[in-house]
Amino acid sequence: MADNGVVVSANDSEIVTDVFLTTCLRQPGVHNVCAATTCSKLASSGETDKNKTDYNPLITGSTAELYIHPMLTCVSDIDIMFHFSSMLAIPAHCPAPTHLPAKFQSDVNVYKITDSEFPGYVFLQLRYLLTECTDYSKYQAKRVTGHKFILKYTVKNFNVRPIPAMIHGPAHTFNSRANVFSVDHVLCVRCLLWPTQAADWPRRDRNYGWPDSATVDRVVSKGCDVVRVAHRLCKHHDWLGEYQCRLSFSRAEIVLLNSWIPVQQIVYHMLRIFVKTEELLTSVNEDSGTKILGNYHIKTLMLWACEQQPTNLWIADVNVVRICAKLLHTLSVWLTNARIPHYFISICNLLDTDRTFSSEIISSHLMSLTESWLSTWFINNYIRKCSRLCPNHVSRLFNDVSTRIRLRHAVSAVVNERLNTATQDLWRVFALASLWIPDSL
Repeated sequence: MADNGVVVSANDSEIVTDVFLTTCLRQPGVHNVCAATTCSKLASSGETDKNKTDYNPLITGSTAELYIHPMLTCVSDIDIMFHFSSMLAIPAHCPAPTHLPAKFQSDVNVYKITDSEFPGYVFLQLRYLLTECTDYSKYQAKRVTGHKFILKYTVKNFNVRPIPAMIHGPAHTFNSRANVFSVDHVLCVRCLLWPTQAADWPRRDRNYGWPDSATVDRVVSKGCDVVRVAHRLCKHHDWLGEYQCRLSFSRAEIVLLNSWIPVQQIVYHMLRIFVKTEELLTSVNEDSGTKILGNYHIKTLMLWACEQQPTNLWIADVNVVRICAKLLHTLSVWLTNARIPHYFISICNLLDTDRTFSSEIISSHLMSLTESWLSTWFINNYIRKCSRLCPNHVSRLFNDVSTRIRLRHAVSAVVNERLNTATQDLWRVFALASLWIPDSL
């Protein structure tokens, strides 16, 4: 018998698998509408006298990456990245561009991306001033001499309203419509080309065909972005804290995660929920007070798994709990070795500290997880919470799940309630869209 009266058996993982595969629907949620309208308002707020948009926004994060809509959302906020139309970044050895997309202004500052001592972190050095000619949107370049680096740029430097409620890293947090979600705005500098720091990513061997060549080409064609955030060890340095930046692969991640099959998106959702709410993982911090594991570590784990694990893992006799346990064991090995390899930049380690006592605790805990234990955890910490979103006659069934029959009956009631109300939820999303979208134009 497990905690809260749940009976442990080998069938638990099958029950949990059925719940996730059935209730993680492919339909939009309120967060999708909120993100779209917020993005539209941001774009329109940057219009200039030249009839071009100053702010070019992109919805990123979970809202853009996940097409599944679980009962318990893992979308806690909306992430919007946007670049200024008068700024452009290029890899260090690239010549000045002669043509730019229409979203760029007539005068553009072009910054060269140069490496710092920390892989993935760079500097932006002003290299060219571009001026648009009259024939077919062609630009002329004037070379800039010297070592002028980009100044610290943040959302507050530009005409973005309302005033942010909080600033953390490169993100400025605002309240969205009716305070339904918080919105993180991240100002970046756009790079239209794939960065040299990740030059080996498109070419490396992939034994299991993911991502396929067409997806790789799409990723590379998106280029990257540069965000103004310094490495943890440089944040308080007088010069590095102001000028150091980080390469962002958000556009690439959107393409890759949207190419996942539903099982892969569901496993990603499950791992995020587990790492975010499991008691031991949330109580152990680094010496600096920050969490050892975050969403980006889980995303990286999933990206590597999709590339390095055989296809049968995801399509043959699927058991999402078993897959989660396997991947958490992989994460344990990474923590033991004090290295979480960046998915795009091979020499970059996402664990920028040596192995610590705290990481050893988490590593040991993750390696000890069994399929049975993890199944019971999801029943107690996920499916029970789902039942509380249902009418009382459904949620009361979890007061006694001391037998296998009662547990299955309670779980089936939750699944049926989810499926029966799916259309109603979709109409609610459409109703909100009809109210919010006209107001954002």
